[in-house]
Amino acid sequence: MSPALYGHPFSSYTQKVLIALYENGTPFEFRLIGPDTPQHVEEWLQRWPLRKFPLLVDKGRTIVETSIIIEYLQLAHPGPVRLLPEDPMAALEVRFLDRAFDLHVMSPVQHAVSGTMTGDPAKRHDGLAFATEKLDLAYAWLDKELAGRTWAAGADFTLADCAAAPSLFYADWTHPIPEAFSVLRAYRSRLLDRPSFARAVNEARQYRSLFPLGAPDRD
Repeated sequence: MSPALYGHPFSSYTQKVLIALYENGTPFEFRLIGPDTPQHVEEWLQRWPLRKFPLLVDKGRTIVETSIIIEYLQLAHPGPVRLLPEDPMAALEVRFLDRAFDLHVMSPVQHAVSGTMTGDPAKRHDGLAFATEKLDLAYAWLDKELAGRTWAAGADFTLADCAAAPSLFYADWTHPIPEAFSVLRAYRSRLLDRPSFARAVNEARQYRSLFPLGAPDRD
């Protein structure tokens, strides 16, 4: 039986795992979490009462947290694209960049989104101000860090890029990457051109009205 992934196509962290699955053509069943699929919601909450998705179920085993899910897939369902390098030091660098994109790019975006979802104009303003400050710092660092690289950690597409793609996608919607950061902007474009992420973006396109900050008319 193929693994089952519980999540939502518009969720950045669901997309992170979808990219890994698509990179290796791993067969899986997608179980949408939403109001039209209460059975999936119930199964998800029974398996993970902390109410975070995505969640992977494979051979009776429940795996949560996106980075762990992707590492698990490499162990249990290896494919032609190795998303964690075999060399331990190289793998450490990939894990560091994975954490950097999740914590220093995606987290500020979520802060802005959460502030907007309260419906309180002051909290929306504060959330966006916080995100802008943090993203400016992250953008400046990443523009230097990624210089001379095709992908986040070098020549190979890895776990770090699975994290970077949705993070930078939604970050640029929240606080556009300044034109001065040409390296980072070019990297985001390469991610959008990557077939695995392009597929995830297209599958989520119908849900863009859900973006609380207002989705721009572009990718």
